[in-house]
Amino acid sequence: MNLTNGAAALAAAGAGGGGGTAAGAFPLASASAAAAAAAAAAAASMLTTVEEPSAAMVAQFDFMVVLASQAMRNGVGKFPELDICSLTAISPLDGRYEQKVRDLRPFFSEYGLIRYRVIVEVMWLLKLSEIPEITEVPSFSADARSFLDQVMYGFDLNDALDVKNIEKVTNHDVKAVEYFLKKKCQQHPEIAKVLEYFHFACTSEDINNLAHALALKEALNNVIFPTMVELCKAIYNMAKQNASVSMLSRTHGQTASPTTLGKEMLVFAHRLSEQGKEFPKIQILGKFAGAVGNYNAHMAAYPDIDWTTVSKDFVTSFGISFNPYVTQIEPHDYIARLFQAFALFNNILVDFDRDIWSYVSLGYFKQIVKAGEIGSSTMPHKVNPIDLRTARATFLWPMLCCRGLRDLTDSTVLRNLGVGLGYSLLAYKSALQGIRKLQVNESRLTEDLEQSWEVLAEPIQTVMRRYGIPEPYERLKELTRGQSVTKERIRDFVEGLELPEEAKSGLLSLTPQAYVGAAAGLVNAVNPDVSLSDGFKVL
Repeated sequence: MNLTNGAAALAAAGAGGGGGTAAGAFPLASASAAAAAAAAAAAASMLTTVEEPSAAMVAQFDFMVVLASQAMRNGVGKFPELDICSLTAISPLDGRYEQKVRDLRPFFSEYGLIRYRVIVEVMWLLKLSEIPEITEVPSFSADARSFLDQVMYGFDLNDALDVKNIEKVTNHDVKAVEYFLKKKCQQHPEIAKVLEYFHFACTSEDINNLAHALALKEALNNVIFPTMVELCKAIYNMAKQNASVSMLSRTHGQTASPTTLGKEMLVFAHRLSEQGKEFPKIQILGKFAGAVGNYNAHMAAYPDIDWTTVSKDFVTSFGISFNPYVTQIEPHDYIARLFQAFALFNNILVDFDRDIWSYVSLGYFKQIVKAGEIGSSTMPHKVNPIDLRTARATFLWPMLCCRGLRDLTDSTVLRNLGVGLGYSLLAYKSALQGIRKLQVNESRLTEDLEQSWEVLAEPIQTVMRRYGIPEPYERLKELTRGQSVTKERIRDFVEGLELPEEAKSGLLSLTPQAYVGAAAGLVNAVNPDVSLSDGFKVL
């Protein structure tokens, strides 16, 4: 970090103010062109010498960029070239929220895509070596297989940079992978003899569709689904811990029959876990059938081989289901189904976040305050539910389409799979963080119930119906609608009813807190582990 240059630039900018700038004032209007240009250079130096800037650096960088902006307006200098870090990333996923989604990088980054392509290409060469009819590619020795394993599973960032440098020449990403492998394997005498069997009879989509399928499957099973299960368990825990905590319901914004906080949390936990059971029904599909899906090139070279069976064996060896009927591309219908399932899960989560937000606004939850945190820049008392607000993050998913046999737009869409899942992961982790900050405010819940004796109109008129008392609904309507209903008014009304003593005694003992039906029992009957056991996986 070039603090000396930065300080010099700021001093020069202040000196250029013609004596009119007060000590400590920001000299934006008076900055000289030379000082602004120096500031731009200093800012560039700052962000190209560190990976993650410190707090002091952030403050200084703000000054540098403003001065650089002044230079641009004056026609002098240019904005600094900024290396990628959380402060310079364009996408919030790689910037502000990178700590929450970084686990997806091995799967959906450019490096991840190239790595999966390398794996598919090498595995195809190994598959060819196992086919007796292809005598030109004999079975590899243990040493050759070990070398190829290292090429696949030892693939690192330097290897990925080599591929990108080759791509600068080829202007074709998949061909760059093929050339990289040929170059890499030239050093092994056995593999060097069969270099032209890399990418044999393949179209780019043969490699790409399996690479994306592998990235999806591994990201879902290793990162996304475990987080979704953790979220469901957290909501189930809220339900269990508050199974008997009475709460006033509201329907249409009005007071309604009491429930328990736990039962209302159970509704969301159950909805989310039930939606989780949709994921195993969706097969991740792959194809490996050449340029238009007919094995044309395969059969031209080796007409006696059952290429459909070979292709099926190859695709399923990755744990991916085989799609035999394709064009040049696998149609990606399964991706549409997969993201539809995510969309519904996320919509349920949005409902949950909104309800929790409402409960926070009613005072039913307190938020655990962390020292130093600020809720509002002007209202010191506020603690905003920012995590739950962030959890409402959603994603837009373009309709998957294919014009004719091939349309490169689907390549762009597939490269953005990680964006949709990244925002979903951000929502799940933010919801979890928000849940952990919640603390039930039982005194506020009780206060609301004590002020809502009108909710006992429902059980009273229902018991009246049982014992044949005429116009029970109408009589309770007259008592409660638009009236201030107190405990005393309810008791006086019940005392005047011609009911069996046992029924009357039951109604007189009833309170809003106790009138929760089977709410607690519904919660206690649920086993979260059983509810979650059949979902959140792709097979």
